[in-house]
Formats: sequence, C-alpha cells, structure tokens
Amino acid sequence: MMKKVQRFGGAMMAPVLLFAFTGIVVGLASVFTNTQVVGKIAEEGTVWYNFWYVISEGGWTVFRQMPLLFAIGLPISLATKTNARACLETFALYTTFNYFVAAILKVFYGLDTEKLVEQGVTGYARIGGVSTLDTSLFGGILIAALVVYLHNKYFDKKLPDFLGVFQGSVFVYIVGFVVMLPCAFLTVLIWPKVQMGIGAMQGFMKASGVFGVWIYTFLERILIPTGLHHFVYTPFVFGPAAVPDGIQVYWVQHIKEFAQSTQPLKSLFPQGGFALHGNSKIFGAPGIALAMYATAKSDKKKAVAALLIPIVFTAVVSGITEPLEFTFLFIAPALFAVHAFLAATMAATMYTFGVVGNMGGGLLDFLFLNWIPMFKNHSGTVIAQIVIGLIFTAIYFFVFRFLIQKMDLKTPGREDEDEEMKLYTKADYRAKHGEGGAASGSSNDQYMDQAIIILEALGGKENIEELNNCATRLRVSVKDETKLAKDAAFKAGGAHGVVRKGTAIQVIIGLTVPQVRERIENLIK
Repeated sequence: MMKKVQRFGGAMMAPVLLFAFTGIVVGLASVFTNTQVVGKIAEEGTVWYNFWYVISEGGWTVFRQMPLLFAIGLPISLATKTNARACLETFALYTTFNYFVAAILKVFYGLDTEKLVEQGVTGYARIGGVSTLDTSLFGGILIAALVVYLHNKYFDKKLPDFLGVFQGSVFVYIVGFVVMLPCAFLTVLIWPKVQMGIGAMQGFMKASGVFGVWIYTFLERILIPTGLHHFVYTPFVFGPAAVPDGIQVYWVQHIKEFAQSTQPLKSLFPQGGFALHGNSKIFGAPGIALAMYATAKSDKKKAVAALLIPIVFTAVVSGITEPLEFTFLFIAPALFAVHAFLAATMAATMYTFGVVGNMGGGLLDFLFLNWIPMFKNHSGTVIAQIVIGLIFTAIYFFVFRFLIQKMDLKTPGREDEDEEMKLYTKADYRAKHGEGGAASGSSNDQYMDQAIIILEALGGKENIEELNNCATRLRVSVKDETKLAKDAAFKAGGAHGVVRKGTAIQVIIGLTVPQVRERIENLIK
C-alpha cells in the first residue's frame, strides 16, 4: 500500500515541475510592468507594457489550467501501459465529468454556471473551457486516478471481432463515460459541503500562526524519505488548504498589489508562511555541505568538493534538495531529523519577523517572485529574511560538523576504505545480452550509459518487476533484492545514493531521472 501511495505522490511531480518556469515568467512580467520599479515605461498602454502583458498571459497558462494539467499529468507515471493513451483518455473523461456537473447544476438546480463564473462567484470555475463546480486540483487528481484504474483494467480487453473498433482507448472511454455520470452526481451533492470544510480549514491555518508554520515545514521536510511530503505541500501550495486556488496562484495573482503596498507583507498575506520551506534549500544546503567538506579527510576533500558542489548548486538554484539530503540520510538518519527541525525553526523564525511569500522553490523563485518585486516597499523584510537565513547557514554548519565528528558518521570523505565497484559499459551490456549497437543507443548518449550501469546494478532486466520515477528518484520494484549490487555500483552510474526497503528500491539520480528511466525501459523491452 505504501508503495502505491509513494508512486501516486511521485506522479504529481510531472505537472508541478511546470510551475518553476512559468512562475518566473509571470514574476518577471510583474516586475517589468510595475511603474515603481521601471518607471513610466511600464504604464498601461505603452509598447513595453503591452509586450510584457502578452508574455505574462502565456505564463498564466499552467496556473489557469492547473486542475486539467494535474489530471493529464498523473497518468504519465501511474499508467502501467501505453501512458500516452491514458493521458488522452483522462483528458476526455475529465472534460466529460465537468460537462456532466455543469449540466446537472443547470437541470436540477437551475444554475447557470457560465454566468456564475463570469460574475466571479466563489465555488465555480472554468476548467478546460467548461464552467463548472470548482473542485480545484483535487477533482483533477481523483478523476485521473479513477481513469488510470479503468485504463489499466480495460485497455487490453479483447472484444468480439465485429466490435473491434471499440477496443483500447475507446472501450476505456465507454466504461469511463458511464462511471463519470454517478461521479458527477455525487460531486454536486458532496462537494459544496467539502468546500465549507475547506473554508473552515483555511481559517484555522490562518490563525495557527508561528506554530502552524513550524509544524507544516517540519512535516514537509521529515517526510521526504517516504515520498509523502507531496501530500503535505500540494494542498497548501497548489490546493485550497490555505487560500482558494493555492498559495502559488494567489501570490502570483496579487504580487503587484503586494509589491505596491506599504503595509507589512504578513498582514497582507499571513497564509504565505506556509510556503517558506524553500529557505532550507537556499540557506540550509550550503551549511550542510560545508560541514561535510570540513569533516572530510584531507586527502579526500577535493573529491568531496567535486561531489557536493553540483548538488548544492542544484539545491540552491532549482530547489531540488534530494540528492544532497539522501547523501547523508541513510548514513545517519539522525542528521535528517536535525535538518527537518532546523528547517522548521528557520521558517517559523522568519515568519515571526514578518517574512511571507511563495518560497517553496530555489533561488530563481526567491529573486523573481519575491525579493526583486518586493524590495522597493518591503526591503526591511527581504533583508531580515536574508540575515536570518545566513545565521541559520552558520547554525547548520556548526551543528552538522559537531554531530558528524561526535558520532563519527561516515559522510562523504570519511569512509574507512574505498569500495571496489564494477563499472559496466555498453560493450559489457552487448556481450552479456548478445545485442547490437541499436539496442544500446547512440555512442554519445550519456543517459544510456547511466541506464546500462544502473540496470546491471539492479540485477539486470530480468530482475525488474516495476519501474517508475518522481522528480529525482528512480522507483523500482525488483523480484529478488539479493541480486542488487552494492551502492558503489549505482554511484558509478551517476546515482547519488540508494534507498533499499526489501524489493522496493529508490535510486537517487537527480533531475535527469526521466531520461534515464526511458533508456532503462528501452533496454528492458
């Protein structure tokens, strides 16, 4: 069951990754259309303003179609066969579901959803061009999960020859069409009550203050090894747990208003405290890395620096911290607990000093969505955040250095001896499996090189039962865990670490994991 939950959480990363770029685009457009930042050239109606207005409208795409993107994105990772067709089926059935909901509201309740959406009535939204109940990303996720289930169950269903035209995706859609009707009726009956509960939760979160921020940030960090952290931040950042439509959308919608106001940001948007977890990526990661470097053996410092610099750069710039965190997580779990504690304490401290915003990502998000737009009228808050962050960088360094030395932890550069490893090549793979060059890909394909090494370390293609990935991890179910190679073999393929739990294996690769997974799938086929 836990494996399925982790897989579901990892699947949500496919649409989430789109927000990194579009958030920066919208943030830049907001800066360049702010007269307080760039002057009269940004006044409405100028060529400059019109240009950036067009750019921002393009950037708004993923924010305005967020439920649809989650619905289409989940089958990429959840479907066990023909993922592209599963995405098509999900789009068609999710749109059908929304049309059913709109029709039920019109026929049985006399509600004109088109007019309600145009009037901006809370609880209604236009999703993929359909004016319907605003089920937020939850509706898209639930319908996608249901359609993927139907796809996995019925896509290969063999029909009589004279009905062959209705096989595959058509049959899935037929079954789904029938299933969507009761789902729509239940949604109309139940969802308004759910919306009332969400409203109450928003009020509670707003009133929870510093303690609520600490608990939220602690859970978001401590659950990373399990993959369940997606279920902590997604309802806040992309869902309605703190504000309607989520902190990400709400912040971007009001960024110019907040930037031009002289009121404290915390009074303008107190819910923004639930998106400060990115500070541990900007300020915590360098402190952790420096502690590892400082405690490494003198003859290994150069190798440790070569390992840590790229993964710290990735953590700071893009906000992806898993390669760094997994570097020490399974060597010393206590350090990860300390990391979660310090991250939560840093966020709570910043919130106490009035820091709020949309800060779940890396440095680019901080610059273009927070610091640059807000600096003119909220420079004190920005400076306070940076000062507090640098203080915590020092705290991270001294605490981690002390614990590594005190507990004699075998972090990178402190190993007793090098572990012998086998570095597989394409030639090894071809010789073993009797396959030609086409099966191994281009000689210049670095992802194929990684895939070959990692596949062999997993015990070969015969040992693979299920293969998936999240943002940075390759998730694998193997048939026999005794066939797995030592961690050093995986690291020879560019992996940052390996998580082993019986036959459930996670290989920490980084942001190139989708490309590596694709090559492994090709090798298996």
